[in-house]
Amino acid sequence: MDVLIIVPTYNEIDNLEPLIQAIFQHVPQSHILVVDDNSPDGTGKRADLLAQQESRIQVLHRSQKEGLGQAYLAGFRYALQKNYRIIVQMDADFSHPPELLPKLIAPCREGSADLCLGSRYVKGGHIEGWSFFRRTISSFGSIYARFWLRVSVRDLTGGFKCWKREVLESIEFENLQSSGYCFQIELTYRAHLHHFKIVEIPIHFPERIYGKSKMSMKIALEAAYRVPLMPHTIKFSTEISNKI
Repeated sequence: MDVLIIVPTYNEIDNLEPLIQAIFQHVPQSHILVVDDNSPDGTGKRADLLAQQESRIQVLHRSQKEGLGQAYLAGFRYALQKNYRIIVQMDADFSHPPELLPKLIAPCREGSADLCLGSRYVKGGHIEGWSFFRRTISSFGSIYARFWLRVSVRDLTGGFKCWKREVLESIEFENLQSSGYCFQIELTYRAHLHHFKIVEIPIHFPERIYGKSKMSMKIALEAAYRVPLMPHTIKFSTEISNKI
């Protein structure tokens, strides 16, 4: 069992158990790490109960809500410490289809990719249930990031990703400058800067069924001002890290 699937949660109690069941249905030879940010709705406690019943489930509790980026960083640390070879990140709200996990994992397992992205914006990918305005904002966000960062990846803001451990070991993720959804852009950009092979597979991206989206205007504005600065801030942080 060399695959770890990281699922950050905050108030996802309705989604948690169905999602875990769906993951194991499609990728039975995997482990799941639930990273819960002290959810008021009891998601963390529910995860503990499920972990008591199933050894493939592990739970990492964090004391407070610190954002999606910090939750994933905690999951990455755990994955590397436990020597997992393949690390998957996915949301808990079913917007990342569990049935596509085998296709997402296969390129990294077979060696044709170092990072595989589930993409809404390559041929065959699509979004369901979004308003025209939300689609426009999301599409523009990826175009905007590609323009400033000069990368060919079409879905830079997506969060459905499969990593080979060597990539996470190389990209200095502890030095990330971003949080929120800009965090997703920076992670992929760092892999690009290190010349890892990035592959995109098409996914359908449905609107969540339960709960509320964590997207906010603050998150969108963070991406707008951080993306143009990213090449410079990453270079600076790398230079400082090399001197320490």
